[in-house]
Amino acid sequence: MALPASLHPLLRVWSYRNFALFMGGMGPSLVTLWMQRVGVGWLAWELTHSPVWLGIIAAADLGPMLLIGPFAGAVTDRGNPLLQIRITQGLFVLQAATLSMVTLAGWTTIELLFALSLFSGCVQPFGSTARYALVPSTIPRDAFAIAIATDSALFNGSRFIGPAAAGLMIPSFGVGGTFVIHTFGCAVFLTGVSLIRMAPPDRSGRRRGNLASDVVEGLAYVRTHAGIGPLFLLLVVLSIFIRPVQDMLPGFAGSVLQSDAVGLAWLTSGMGIGAMVSAVAIAMRGHVAGLTHNVVLATLGLALATLGFIATDILWISVVFSVLIGFTFNNVSTSMQTLVQSAVANELRGRIMGLYSLIYRGIPAVGGLAVGALAETFGLRLTFAVAACFALAAWCFIAPKRHVITSAVERG
Repeated sequence: MALPASLHPLLRVWSYRNFALFMGGMGPSLVTLWMQRVGVGWLAWELTHSPVWLGIIAAADLGPMLLIGPFAGAVTDRGNPLLQIRITQGLFVLQAATLSMVTLAGWTTIELLFALSLFSGCVQPFGSTARYALVPSTIPRDAFAIAIATDSALFNGSRFIGPAAAGLMIPSFGVGGTFVIHTFGCAVFLTGVSLIRMAPPDRSGRRRGNLASDVVEGLAYVRTHAGIGPLFLLLVVLSIFIRPVQDMLPGFAGSVLQSDAVGLAWLTSGMGIGAMVSAVAIAMRGHVAGLTHNVVLATLGLALATLGFIATDILWISVVFSVLIGFTFNNVSTSMQTLVQSAVANELRGRIMGLYSLIYRGIPAVGGLAVGALAETFGLRLTFAVAACFALAAWCFIAPKRHVITSAVERG
């Protein structure tokens, strides 16, 4: 039976050897990463029962991106992204193995969990910028949109599979089991990138300067770009006020919904399902045209879905809204990443995507700390009601600019 024509773009990118090795190795690692994240979140909640500590652990994992992200992008633009990602994956194997050992030995404290999360957070900026720079090098330029959306589909598919698997594993094997399996997942990804054969990028014609000047050049490019600048500003607002919902899910599961690790896994999986459906839909489009409209519409949907999520204390209804949050937030982030990757110059790709990583992964650390502190005083529901209002304000900002943004970034 012939495959539907809409699936042909999805299958075509897998015919490129280096892309297949990269994504094939990354897939298992992403599943086990989400298993470990559920384990870390639930362990932090069990140790403290504190939204503040949930925010602190999230900040340890995400916060270093704020300081390191721009410089990691500059390092990527100067060096070899393939070598960089091999090194970072080796360090992730070490982190996961250490977390496994201390947990199984019964030595884990909230302070040690913080330290290991901080180590991972310091390595992550170099891995993220190398990944963003490497993926476009594994496929032809006309397949950018498909490849980036496929990358997102794998990432968000793992958000469904990983937490669901963690929800089954934790009651039987404890949170330590999620850390052990992530050690093997990281090793699989390291094997995959070790098999990639690709010539290092040619940096011979690049102007030399210090890292700080490279970062300034990247910031200036974003500030003056008619499309990338407003998109990044929108992502800043959503990353501060809406993205921390994900990090506060253990608190929602435990205090609002009166559930346990299984309920947490359902909520996290729901977000992953929504995000995966969104990413597959973008990949099946196969082009960038219309993605600015996606960003604008999804921003409004995200604000409304967040309001729905906090309005109920019934688990299955919360799961439905978590699916909608995952769908709309991923529509914003994947559409935006595809637009930026298509518009940015190759010699600036590492730095610009480093700034994207800073916003997408680093700024939520600030939001997580602020939201955790506010939730401690005012409760999770009221805190995120205010956050949803900020998302509505962001939609009011971006909607009138959609035509200008479209002209600046949609080239396919």
